[in-house]
Amino acid sequence: MRNTARWAAALGLTAAAAVCGPLTGSAVAAPASLYAPSALILTTGHGDSATTVTPERAVTLSCAPTATGTHPAAAEACTELRGVGGDFTALKARADVHCTRLYDPVVVTVQGVWQGQRVSYERTFGNACAKDALGSSVFAF
Repeated sequence: MRNTARWAAALGLTAAAAVCGPLTGSAVAAPASLYAPSALILTTGHGDSATTVTPERAVTLSCAPTATGTHPAAAEACTELRGVGGDFTALKARADVHCTRLYDPVVVTVQGVWQGQRVSYERTFGNACAKDALGSSVFAF
């Protein structure tokens, strides 16, 4: 008898969903987002470390669901970050760029969230040429 009651309840709920489902239309709440959040703030400035440098430039970068933000090459930067799985240390310098050894340190920082994971990244380059030698649009702002 209990199985009959379960089947009747299941059929009743299925029938109610089939009948009432089309009536609800847009009243059914959809998930807020199908994408994990990816929103970053990137800064650059001259100095030895992020704790002592005053940011000279800052941009925002959001990659989900589409590339947006104040980054001048948001789409390219998002594509590159997806290619390295959001690992900023995987961005390597091009071999064909030769920079002077003049020490004028440039610090880049990244704070925010990449695909739902907290990101805190800092890197000091010997000079602006070394930063630009990455051949990446991520820090080209």
